[in-house]
Amino acid sequence: MTSKGTLSVAYIADPRLLAACDAVPVFRLRASLTHSLISAYDLLPKMSIVPSHPATEEDIRGFHSEEYVKLLQTGEPETEVEDEYGLGFDCPILPNLWDIVCRLAGGTLTAARELVEGRVKYAINWCGGWHHAQRDSASGFCYVNDIVLAIRLLRTKYEKVLYIDLDIHHGDGVENAYLFTPKVVTLSLHQLEPGYFPGSGPATETGVGKGRGYTFNVPYKSGINNKQFVHLFESILYNLCEVYLPHAVVCQCGADALAGDPLGNGNLTIEAYNTCIQHVLNLNKPTLFLGGGGYNKVNAAKLWTSITSTLLATSLAAEIPEHHFFPLYGPSFELEVTAGLRKSENTQTSINDTVKVTYDNIAKLAELLGKKTE
Repeated sequence: MTSKGTLSVAYIADPRLLAACDAVPVFRLRASLTHSLISAYDLLPKMSIVPSHPATEEDIRGFHSEEYVKLLQTGEPETEVEDEYGLGFDCPILPNLWDIVCRLAGGTLTAARELVEGRVKYAINWCGGWHHAQRDSASGFCYVNDIVLAIRLLRTKYEKVLYIDLDIHHGDGVENAYLFTPKVVTLSLHQLEPGYFPGSGPATETGVGKGRGYTFNVPYKSGINNKQFVHLFESILYNLCEVYLPHAVVCQCGADALAGDPLGNGNLTIEAYNTCIQHVLNLNKPTLFLGGGGYNKVNAAKLWTSITSTLLATSLAAEIPEHHFFPLYGPSFELEVTAGLRKSENTQTSINDTVKVTYDNIAKLAELLGKKTE
């Protein structure tokens, strides 16, 4: 893979990065599926293809604790340590774990560097978006919080960063990293119901101490549909940005709110995501786009290929092109992800109530910043 020159979109990919992402058991082959589909639709020549550089130990320590980093490096925890540091059932010790961690973090840092150095306006790393990892523990299939590391890098040039999380699971790791500080605004749309991982992110949680007012949570119930999701996003994004005026944006595009995801209870189609992505593009800011959840791997590949085309203002044929993984897209062999028959547990009243709470939270941020809202 070689760079195609300076274009408006940087796409981070190389064989070792794809292999590192594919090595995480729950996501086996997903990165390769996504990259192959993007290639099959002939989108690669339209982007600047940038090979990733692995993160260094110093990079990882920019957020993660010394003890946790040492554990990732040795890859040989005792049972009681596994529990303490989150390395167990959903985050098993993998062969060459430290190399995997450095490559996953490095892909996102490479993307952020393209933005910081002004080579592109948009940067993509579909192998990134590990939003559950905490400072001193793994969580939710996430060993390293590449997002926090990337935001740290972005802030060397862009003082005000807005983090947007579209994954069906709450972006708790990123939120916790900035819960006590006004340096970053986090906006997470996610399902919140008893027993649903990670069980955090109520609309009333807005930050702590100096960070109070800079955290925005937009929870919803199972079965959310396109109309409800897009309404939440449209209602909140522009109002928030009129107050906060970010200099750069990071958007985590977890695919697990799509209909048919085995770990998600959403009922979205690709159209809803693309509508939201277009709104992000309307902000006209340097933006980093990342992957995330997505446990129907074929659908995740479809979504991220479609979002890539949206960033490139390029339309895609409805039929999946023939390529190495073509048989996996049967029986329909179509790009569309169809909504299911699942009934939404959200009502217009519950959606409106969530929007109202968020508007109140935006008004409080405006007061903190000395601005007026209507």
